[in-house]
Amino acid sequence: MVAEALWSIGELAERAGATVKTVRYYSDRGLLPEAGRSSGGHRRYGPEALDRLRLIRSLRVLDLPVPDVERVLERDEALEEVVAGQLRELGSQLAALRWREASLRLLQDCTGEERAARLRLIGAVSVPPDTAALARFWRRILPVRLPGRVVSMVLDAVVPELPEEPSPAQVLAFARLHALVSDPRLDRPGSRPAPPLPDGEYRLAVLYEGLAEAYTLASAELRDGRDLRDGGALHCFVAAYADARGTADSPAFRRGLLPLLARSDGPVITRYWKLATGLFAPGEPVLGALHHHLSVALHVQVEAQAG
Repeated sequence: MVAEALWSIGELAERAGATVKTVRYYSDRGLLPEAGRSSGGHRRYGPEALDRLRLIRSLRVLDLPVPDVERVLERDEALEEVVAGQLRELGSQLAALRWREASLRLLQDCTGEERAARLRLIGAVSVPPDTAALARFWRRILPVRLPGRVVSMVLDAVVPELPEEPSPAQVLAFARLHALVSDPRLDRPGSRPAPPLPDGEYRLAVLYEGLAEAYTLASAELRDGRDLRDGGALHCFVAAYADARGTADSPAFRRGLLPLLARSDGPVITRYWKLATGLFAPGEPVLGALHHHLSVALHVQVEAQAG
């Protein structure tokens, strides 16, 4: 390349529409290739440096940090990794902004007496929030001998995925739910919700897998407007308990099952489902509601047979 085709740092900055300070910064970091030096030892740049500077500025316009820009310049395939990482980070930032907006609207649309209480609830939740406290709550309740794969299955069903664009009502419901499961009084003797099953009487994996099938059937039957007393969901529901207990389904077994089901619907669990229901996606089956519907259907059926 002839000397006339080389540019000083100021000329390169002018051609790129950048400041000399910016060009010097990238040059000092080794991101702009030098084509040579002047007789006085000053840097000289050619078209390759101009192309590189334009690429850097394009990446920086997308708010990519300089270290990520360096990774992209070192190897082309890094761009896909960097873009994916930035999209994940941006998604988290957008979720936080949406949650903040809904939280502010919640505070805006309430009376002065409500505002202080709501502010305390909201302040106890991170932004964007996570559901770790909800998962810990259920892990404390579930039987300790439950296999890990079944625990994961249960947690997927009982812990809602938080909405990407929450309404003020959903923000309030989650804040109240978070306060419920984080209440230190739950750790006191007699305050924690009772385990749903007597210890050692049921084969746990058999029960929970059978219940999952029953809930799926119940969801379909309710969606079709059918009475749960007349469908296969209730039979599957009772069979899950009978199979796990190693006994046969019978009228006597069904009568004996009612106190056990009532035990699983204590005040804390009932409030959990009342608050959590609105956080599940529209049309998504809510396990707590399905369990309640099946329990009621069994109770009505047993009472009818007894009468």
